[in-house]
Amino acid sequence: MAGAGASGRDKRATAARLKTALGGESGAAAAGELRALLERVLAPAAGPGGGGEAAAEALEWCRCLLSGGEPWDSFVQAVRAYDPATLCGLVWTANFVAYRCRTCGISPCMSLCAECFHQGEHAGHDYNMFRSQAGGACDCGDSNVMREAGFCKRHRIKSNPNVPCVPKDLLMMSELVLPQFIFSLIQHLREGYNEPALDLPSEKDLHKILQVLEPHVSFLEDLTKMGGAMRSVLTQVLTSQQFYKDLSSGVGENACAKKSHEKYLIALKGSGLAFPEDKIACGMQEQGAGTSTLAVQGLAGATATAGQGDSSDEEDQDGSQGVGKRKRVKLSSTTKDQSIMDVLKHKCFLEELLFWTIKYEFPQKMVTFLLNMLPDQDYKIAFTKTFVQHYAFIMKTLKKSHESDTMSNRIVHISVQLFSNEELARQVTEECQLLDIMVTVLLYMMESCLIKSELQDEENSLHVVVNCGEALLKNNTYWPLVSDFINILSHQSVAKKFLEDHGLLVTWMNFVSFFQGMNLNKRELNEHVEFESQTYYAAFAAELEACAQPMWGLLSHCKVRETQEYTRNVVRYCLEALQDWFDAINFVDEPAPNQVTFHLPLHRYFAMFLSKAVKCQELDLDTILPDQEMLMKLMIHPLQIQASLSEIHSNMWVRNGLQIKGQAMTYVQSHFCNSMIDPDIYLLQVCASRLDPDYFISSVFERFKVVDLLTMASQHQNTVLDSEHERSMLEGALTFLVLLLSLRLHLGMTDDEILRAEMVAQLCMNDRTHSSLLDLIPENPNPKSGIIPGSLSFESVLSAVADFKAPVFEPGGSMQQGMYTPKAEVWDKEFDPVMVILRTVYRRDVQSAMDRYTAFLKQSGKFPGNPWPPYKKRTPLHPSYKGLIKLLHCKTLHIVLFTLLYKILMDHQNLSEHVLCMVLYLIELGLENSPEQEADEEESAGGQERCHDSWFPGSNLVSNMRHFINYVRVRVPETAPEVKREPPASTSSDGLASSQNLGTAQVFSLVAERRKKFQEIINRNTSEANQVVRPKTSMKWSAPGATPQLTTAILEVKESILSLLIKLHHKLSGKQNSYYPPWLDDVDVLIHPEIPRYSHGDGMTAVERILLKAAVQSRLNKRIIEEICRKVTPPVPPKKISSAEKKTLDKEERRQKARERQQKLLAEFASRQKSFMETAMDVESPDADIAMEVATSEQHVSEAIYDCVICGQSGPSTEDRPTGLVVLLQASSVLGQCRNSTEPKKLPTTEEEQIYPWDTCAALHDVRLTTLQRYFKDSSCLQAVSIGWEGGVYVQTCGHTLHIDCHKSYMESLRNDQVLQGFSVDKGEFTCPLCRQFANSVLPCYPGNNMERSLWQSHSNKCMRDLVQEVEDLQEQLGTFPSETNLSKEMESVMKDIKSTTQKKYTDYSKSPGSPDNDFLFMYSVARTNLELELVHRGGNLCSGGASTAGKRSCLNQLFHVLAMHMRLYSIDSAYNPWRKLTQPMQDKNSELISEELPEVPVLYRDVSSLLLIQILTMPQPLHKEHFTCIIKVLFTLLYTQALAVLSVKCSAEDRMTWKESGALKKNTSNGEKSWEVLLGHVISELSKGKIYEEGETEELTVVNPDSVECDLQQFCLPFLRITSLLQHHLFGGDLPSCQEDEEFTVLASCLGLLPSFQSAHQFTSASCLNWPVPAFDMISQWCSELASFADRHPDQVKALLIQEPKWDLPRLLQLPENYNTIFQYYHRKTCTVCTKVPKDPAVCLVCGTFVCLKGLCCKQQSYCECVLHSQNCGAGTGIFLLINASVIIIIRGHRFCLWGSVYLDAHGEEDRDLRRGKPLYICKERYKVLEQQWVSHTFDHINKRWGPHYNGL
Repeated sequence: MAGAGASGRDKRATAARLKTALGGESGAAAAGELRALLERVLAPAAGPGGGGEAAAEALEWCRCLLSGGEPWDSFVQAVRAYDPATLCGLVWTANFVAYRCRTCGISPCMSLCAECFHQGEHAGHDYNMFRSQAGGACDCGDSNVMREAGFCKRHRIKSNPNVPCVPKDLLMMSELVLPQFIFSLIQHLREGYNEPALDLPSEKDLHKILQVLEPHVSFLEDLTKMGGAMRSVLTQVLTSQQFYKDLSSGVGENACAKKSHEKYLIALKGSGLAFPEDKIACGMQEQGAGTSTLAVQGLAGATATAGQGDSSDEEDQDGSQGVGKRKRVKLSSTTKDQSIMDVLKHKCFLEELLFWTIKYEFPQKMVTFLLNMLPDQDYKIAFTKTFVQHYAFIMKTLKKSHESDTMSNRIVHISVQLFSNEELARQVTEECQLLDIMVTVLLYMMESCLIKSELQDEENSLHVVVNCGEALLKNNTYWPLVSDFINILSHQSVAKKFLEDHGLLVTWMNFVSFFQGMNLNKRELNEHVEFESQTYYAAFAAELEACAQPMWGLLSHCKVRETQEYTRNVVRYCLEALQDWFDAINFVDEPAPNQVTFHLPLHRYFAMFLSKAVKCQELDLDTILPDQEMLMKLMIHPLQIQASLSEIHSNMWVRNGLQIKGQAMTYVQSHFCNSMIDPDIYLLQVCASRLDPDYFISSVFERFKVVDLLTMASQHQNTVLDSEHERSMLEGALTFLVLLLSLRLHLGMTDDEILRAEMVAQLCMNDRTHSSLLDLIPENPNPKSGIIPGSLSFESVLSAVADFKAPVFEPGGSMQQGMYTPKAEVWDKEFDPVMVILRTVYRRDVQSAMDRYTAFLKQSGKFPGNPWPPYKKRTPLHPSYKGLIKLLHCKTLHIVLFTLLYKILMDHQNLSEHVLCMVLYLIELGLENSPEQEADEEESAGGQERCHDSWFPGSNLVSNMRHFINYVRVRVPETAPEVKREPPASTSSDGLASSQNLGTAQVFSLVAERRKKFQEIINRNTSEANQVVRPKTSMKWSAPGATPQLTTAILEVKESILSLLIKLHHKLSGKQNSYYPPWLDDVDVLIHPEIPRYSHGDGMTAVERILLKAAVQSRLNKRIIEEICRKVTPPVPPKKISSAEKKTLDKEERRQKARERQQKLLAEFASRQKSFMETAMDVESPDADIAMEVATSEQHVSEAIYDCVICGQSGPSTEDRPTGLVVLLQASSVLGQCRNSTEPKKLPTTEEEQIYPWDTCAALHDVRLTTLQRYFKDSSCLQAVSIGWEGGVYVQTCGHTLHIDCHKSYMESLRNDQVLQGFSVDKGEFTCPLCRQFANSVLPCYPGNNMERSLWQSHSNKCMRDLVQEVEDLQEQLGTFPSETNLSKEMESVMKDIKSTTQKKYTDYSKSPGSPDNDFLFMYSVARTNLELELVHRGGNLCSGGASTAGKRSCLNQLFHVLAMHMRLYSIDSAYNPWRKLTQPMQDKNSELISEELPEVPVLYRDVSSLLLIQILTMPQPLHKEHFTCIIKVLFTLLYTQALAVLSVKCSAEDRMTWKESGALKKNTSNGEKSWEVLLGHVISELSKGKIYEEGETEELTVVNPDSVECDLQQFCLPFLRITSLLQHHLFGGDLPSCQEDEEFTVLASCLGLLPSFQSAHQFTSASCLNWPVPAFDMISQWCSELASFADRHPDQVKALLIQEPKWDLPRLLQLPENYNTIFQYYHRKTCTVCTKVPKDPAVCLVCGTFVCLKGLCCKQQSYCECVLHSQNCGAGTGIFLLINASVIIIIRGHRFCLWGSVYLDAHGEEDRDLRRGKPLYICKERYKVLEQQWVSHTFDHINKRWGPHYNGL
């Protein structure tokens, strides 16, 4: 038999032989042989030791054996044929892009792979794309998780009935081989694992083992992909207990197996787990080394295997916490208890495999294999049960793990596949006690980090809470377990089991109580806290995830009447837990001062279940509420939180640092509010509706510490509050009461009404984008309940309350997004300040809402002034909560309101408009919700004289409003003014005197009231009232009346609430008798009191509205109001204003005035700034002319005057102290991107589409230059063309000037200033000191800049010939080196800057490196580049004329001087001077010139625009206008001849003959030199002498009609005329004329002086512009002869070089597809052409379409990453990249980069950066235009603000 090292053929033969044998009679023998063979091949010894070869060898054997000697591929095919699978089941890992469709999903975790998604029909569905966090699997085909309508085409077929049965022999070998293969895998895992010493798992070792096993696991994974037939074999092997027993029990002669079994047992023990048999043997296992922090309690209940009594209850002393004895939590004492935590028994391969998977912390490969098996139904059930069985072990491993994040993700990757399926979850719950296991495991997990609670009674507290500083909470280690729990609770069948199981509920409430009171804050009173703890993040996250989300999950199943029982259960156990908690913290009746916790999950469970009970289950509230005493306790802590919020906002907690503000904000923030503040306020509403109202109101004012402020006296002492905080705390208390009494969120509003109110509140604060609204509207944190964001009601409510504002674009402005803004009727009717106050995280948002409201009222003309918050009618109360109204009709509140109105009227200190506003709001609420009858108020029962009965007779606000109060007895400090007054001699009886009180009220103390009430309630509740002795709390809280220096005074008041209101009206209006009852004029007012004019307005409107409502409700009130108004009352009772108060009043007035002045100044400043910005910063608008002295200073002054923006002096630029323009030099390849077709290129989105770069302008110019260099002399070639199409230097300025020496010192100061914003001073970068525009150089201004202006007026009458001669002489003058002045130095340095701006490859074109011709070429090309770019900015032609922006910004004049100065240094050898060739017929020297060197470039091949620049820049400056015109005229003749030559080449041979003859006929007419026919004929006859026309005719171009010839000639000449006109405009001033497109040629020609006199257009021919310096035919013959001689040598090239492309379209970016998904799907999986990997961050260049790896190290070259490299090659340093995975565009400019924004927006006009929301995105054409505009105009640097260095790392 072949050995292990057998060759492939041998293996196959052996396999085939064994297979046949197994099928035959000698089956048993063959099986034995097979087993021996496998044992030898798969022996673990061969594994780690033998390295990779042994493993490969083993796998090779397995493949052969499985396929029975067949080739492996055909075996795979054969097995696949039997695949009945209808599920997709594709498993993916983190970062995979998948889809989720809410329309099709049943479970919220549903996800689809891209392929199934695109194959299904989801158009119009609510879907999004997402990046998988933890990995997942495709659910297509699984009807438990999604609706069948969403299945893709492949998985829509129900399981195929005609899939044949699997032939037995096909998989026979697999059934024998696989058990041993899997066992060998397990042996490897056992071998490789060593119990980590001292808690430091040797991760390296584990990784080593896993690497070795990688091929084995991959092999298994390949098997799973063979389909259903193979999976069922695997399932059988993995779950069979027989196989496991045979192979793995360690019994038998195989030493190897024995050893591995021992290792397995050690590993079990080390994990704190035990085989049940071991349990019996040794009682409780000693803990292994690795579990020191694991609380393995010895509460082992009798385990199922051995009915044994409880083992001794060991206490686990956990030293690391230092807390001493923990409070033990008794778990439900059924038999299923401790075994959950530490007994594991493995019965099959699957179980042990999962055990090791956990042990090795979930290696990705193993996880994927286990998940790939899931489509097999039997496996799914077995695996789920195994997973549940190992749940506790998973928790323990997770807690110890160092990589808990990765591990959490892998756990959830598995569990979400198992628990999202309701059927499966239900089965496991019933058979494996899933719920018990989960709750127990969670409880144990949290038990490891408990500390003693310090709430209330620090010393004796028995309560334990979680410690939020522990890693377990800080790192959210618990989330996988909690998320599983939430997941299974979302299934109704499971949740019902949970809600019915009392034991579980008790345990769960136990768990929740661990979080009750966590993260306690103690107010720092002396020092600022040294270290701000950030534990509050952990605390809020824990309460939301571990308590609130399961709660919402349970609530979603309590929606109908039949579920009442569940609510009763929860409420019952919740109250028990609360009672335990109150006992544990020793709570009596007063909360401890200066501490607050925001975490009361038990209160919130109680509240939310109450709310559900009333809203959905029609339960009677009173049947589930506890007694009064419990309610009193329940309200204390939530009330404490409300008061603390107010304290925090009053800066009383400022010494606790910023984090306390963070907590206050998080508490109300949109993701937390409906699990925190809403239940708290609802609970307080419930308590208020059931408790005595006087008690409740006095409690509120006492909690807010403002009791002492509520006195009629003008002075008071507050023992518990500094006076600076009194005002804001009083505002807080009143605002809280208004919230409490107005909110109806849980008291009767429907879900849609709530949604609408929430939305209106958010929109009133600010306009919002759709996604931020979705985020800000609190939805149930549990995704399965109630409204889903994006659900139908959301969209319909949104369209009802808001208008969509589409995004608008100002170039240079910010990118705006689509916003929703409230409709007018919403402001009018629905704006609800109460809701806004409840929902604002920042106090400024309330102000923002009020400002927007004010603006609306002004705009719509409803109210001009500063309005007060409007009063909004409320939804009616649900009958269960009617008791809440009692608060509004209780005497205590009325006394407070009366006192406050009086104090405000008397101008006492510490009161504000806000206080008055809230007081009026409360009065109005009371009038709106008055009890039905205003009958005789019942006297207080028992006749017990209460101190406030003497204030008001009854408790109805309507009648109490008119009750006059005459005298009040007040306690005041002896210093108070009230003491000095004499008490009234006889208190006149007012008809109201009922007893000896005579209308004099007693001192009224809220605190005393509260005490009395509390005592009463307690006595009522306790039957044995005598025994109850309540411990009194410390003296600190005794009634403030007790301070000794107070004395009693009697105050004369004689007011009622009504009279106070009327006087307030007078006070607010500043006029006496301003109030006049409206019903005296119009009785209808009383019948229809809802009058719109009262709905918006200020305080006066509010008072009028209240008085009107009071009058409507009672005739008596109406009469009394009329009476009060009849008595002419002074606005304020006579009261001397003391000098001190006068001071404060003056102070207020002065402040007001100062404020107004400041506003005025600010407004003025803003308008100035605006006008400056308009002039300085406008990038686009052509009309705003900058005061750019350079271009437009007076025509006749000899010297230009410049202002220096640094030193502010004005003066000319001189040789010694030159002035310069602030310029930005940048290399640009924009011109090179021009193409000659108008059809824009598209970005490729399929493999077929490609982009070919060789039709661009840059490419063609390159080809032309190389061809010329091949055939002609180098130096002459370098003057025949321009470069700079790629990497040309563009110079732009903001138009500001500065002295160059000032600039140098400015740069020094920048260099020393450390705070640099995104630019590098070392590279010479700076921002213009005036307009802050980015710049990097200074261009010196040439002195006496305005000489030319005067010169060019004088029209010369010299003849053409003289001028030609003058030009030649001027050129002959040698350029002298300028004397060393500051100016020349600066000119040199700026020239250096210009050269160094672009890369060397863009300046070096000559064959001999470093030749001066290079510099020469480069310099005139810089001029060409700038002229061409200006032309592009003007839209490619000069029809618009005028000095456009480009002109205003242009610095070409200065640039020309700098270039000219340098060009003059290169003398042109007179023999080669092109000017001679153009103006003199040469003598025939050709005979002796036949030398070795290459000839010069023929004149007809030269680029005329380049010649123009060479001529002008080599002339001495300043240039005379007449010389300029002369040069143009000469060059035009050359250009025209080129045009004719090109035409002659393009037309057919017959046409040529015709033209030749017709030209010859007219040749001798007078005007022959100015007729194109004649000239064309001459050109043809001259060129025919050479071999030019002989080449095979390539493109036939039949030119017949003469009109088209004329048109062609003009088109050919236009580019030159445009460039020349621009040049003339810059050099000599003068505007460009504007014209129609069709007359551009004539207008420019006459502007340049080519046309002698302007003729009418119809008989105009281009030839009439010709001015020949010498006879035309001679010149033409000479030029043509050069071509002819070239044609003799290289006939093939003649034509190619003649035909130049005159017409270029404007540069454009690539055209993008409509839908972003097209780009994303193609590029995000695309491999990079350089490194052939799929990039992590793919990007694509929007200029040329190249696909690059952003930040990828794979494509890095010489420390440059690929994007930076590409930006240099493609855009000479400017790159525009679309980041595929983020949908945003980044710009690279040199060494900086910035995020530009996105050009793809969703349906609501929003960006989706990083594709976080994954909504479909569509191109926004306007944005793309703006991007293109900025690219073409080179304004990225100016418009985008956020630049940063990229360090070549992009």
